[in-house]
Amino acid sequence: MHRRTFLRSALGVSLGAMVTAPVVGKDAGIAPPLDVEALLFDPEAPVGGNPAGDVTIVAFFDYNCGYCKGSAPTLARLLKTDGKIRLVYKDWPILAKSSVTAARLALAAKYQHRYEAAHHAFMALPGRSMNEEGMGKALKRAGLDVARLNTDAQKHAEPIAGVLKRNNEQAMALQLPGTPVYLVGPYKVAAALDYQGLVDVVADARRRAAER
Repeated sequence: MHRRTFLRSALGVSLGAMVTAPVVGKDAGIAPPLDVEALLFDPEAPVGGNPAGDVTIVAFFDYNCGYCKGSAPTLARLLKTDGKIRLVYKDWPILAKSSVTAARLALAAKYQHRYEAAHHAFMALPGRSMNEEGMGKALKRAGLDVARLNTDAQKHAEPIAGVLKRNNEQAMALQLPGTPVYLVGPYKVAAALDYQGLVDVVADARRRAAER
């Protein structure tokens, strides 16, 4: 489905506008303004696509999110065909305990330079397989060293937890409604868009950047 109408309505909020004012949280009063530099350039956050791309997409997702799984191949296709997009992965495990387990394992895969392999393996898993056995098999099929992965998950537990904590804080500051959410340049898209929808929003982001 080409959600052109929804895409246009979603483009009404710019990232710049969203980060200028503090956000009132449910339990903690007023949250500090979002640190855009940390959102875009967290050194611990995995990055895909073209690191020198002219458009950055920040993707918030959960491995138990059906819409995230459905849009993952489309996003991968866009990165390949466009060639000038920098993708920042924001693991945001909010749906289940297995979401947290998967996010920690995926981030641990970064230490053997296989984050994206783990990410795509989990995105391809059906929901009923999002358990310890299913995730382990998926990681093996993707060619990861699972023994090393488990060791890295324990050894680097603190920085991994730090990434997940920062991702959650950023999602709260942005008042994200759930997953998936894509920040494309200055735009927030809270939907699983089809390929043409993603192409269109990237084109809009490039046009906006050229008009500055």
